[in-house]
Amino acid sequence: MGSERASTEGGRETQAERRARSRTALLESAARHLSRYGYGNLVLEQVARDAGYTRGALYHQFKDKQELTLAVFEWILATWDEEVGALIAKESDPVEALLALARGHAVFCRRDIARVAVALRLEFAGQEHPVGAEVERAYELLIDRCMRFIRAGRKAGTIPPGPPVRALGHAFVGALEGTVIALAGQKPHDELLAARAAAGVLGLDPA
Repeated sequence: MGSERASTEGGRETQAERRARSRTALLESAARHLSRYGYGNLVLEQVARDAGYTRGALYHQFKDKQELTLAVFEWILATWDEEVGALIAKESDPVEALLALARGHAVFCRRDIARVAVALRLEFAGQEHPVGAEVERAYELLIDRCMRFIRAGRKAGTIPPGPPVRALGHAFVGALEGTVIALAGQKPHDELLAARAAAGVLGLDPA
């Protein structure tokens, strides 16, 4: 403990800091590979090389491809919550919270890491696999979050009555994902049209 504190105060990187730095680099590299090539074509040696580490360094932190992929997905979810979740938390009005989610998600999806969830969901559709199950669980949590805002909006009279809340929640997430994927890299139109698509699904004036 004393030597680690001395190393930090002396400006040298501690073992824990080196481990954290290498872990982040490996997660970022794996996310790029997953978004471009998918889980089935993920080559751990290439992931390590692109991150600037050896395969041994990767296996020191992750026992196999599945553990690495789950760690990547957990990291992406945490990053999404830090960035998009923070925007949602600022809004007390349920409609504004949903629109903040739409705009924030569009901005978040301008990076490679954001496309991992979509790629994994498509790859594992209809399969029983721990990675696919975790991705579906995350989507269900997002839909449930949207459903809570939709219920609150309907109760307040700011979201009009219409289809069942669960159907609307699925449609909201589907419209948002579809718009963001179709307009990948086309900023600022991706953010604007994601919000309009979300508003339209809710039965609001897209303007």
